Formats: sequence, C-alpha cells, structure tokens
Amino acid sequence: MPANRRQGCRRSEIMSTITQHDLYRLIDDANARGERVVVATVAHTRGSTPQRRGAKMLFFENGQTAGTVGGGCVEAEVWAEARETMRHARPALHHFSLTADEASEEGMVCGGTMDIFIDVWQREE
Repeated sequence: MPANRRQGCRRSEIMSTITQHDLYRLIDDANARGERVVVATVAHTRGSTPQRRGAKMLFFENGQTAGTVGGGCVEAEVWAEARETMRHARPALHHFSLTADEASEEGMVCGGTMDIFIDVWQREE
C-alpha cells in the first residue's frame, strides 16, 4: 500500500497525473499558438502527501489546466503561485506544509510537506 494511503491521506480518484508524452504535446501546442505555459513540478516530498515527486500540473494562459500536484488546498496555493509566475516569468521553488497544524485548519489529513518548482515555458523567438 502506498505511503500516502497508509498514513491516511485522502486522495480523490478523479485527480490524474499527466504522461510525459501528453505534457510535452500540450506545451508544444500552446507554444505553437504563441501562449506561455506554467509548469508546476513536485520536486520533493516528505511524509504523507497527495502526490509523489515528479507529478506535474500545467497552467495555460486561457485558464485551463492539465495534470495535478495534489488537489485541494495545495493545488489552490499552487494555482495562485502559477498566476504570479505567468505574470512575472520568474521561476521559483515553493514549500507547502500539510503538517498537523495546517492540515487540521484546512480539513486535510496528509500531514507531510511538498516542494513544488513552478516555471513558465514559452517559445523562443
């Protein structure tokens, strides 16, 4: 049984990861249209988390998304950081805590921490 299930982390069955092939196809399609894409990648996890290292989520200029980095509050925070990255084109590593204090306030049950790298990809002129 995966660690996140053993430790009681609820994970929606409708969340889906994105295959590497689809990831690059979607980025290429957006870039071909002249659009930038923000890519959020789970770089490191500790403890019980809703996604593992390497999980990716794409954020498009038109507001659409693909993939997941965990759902719920973490994904909402990542979404906010992705909008900033889209605006300012400044990549950064962000730390998200799902530990007991934060988790109980938000109704989460994971209890781990996640580092997520957020970067903007755009076609070079």
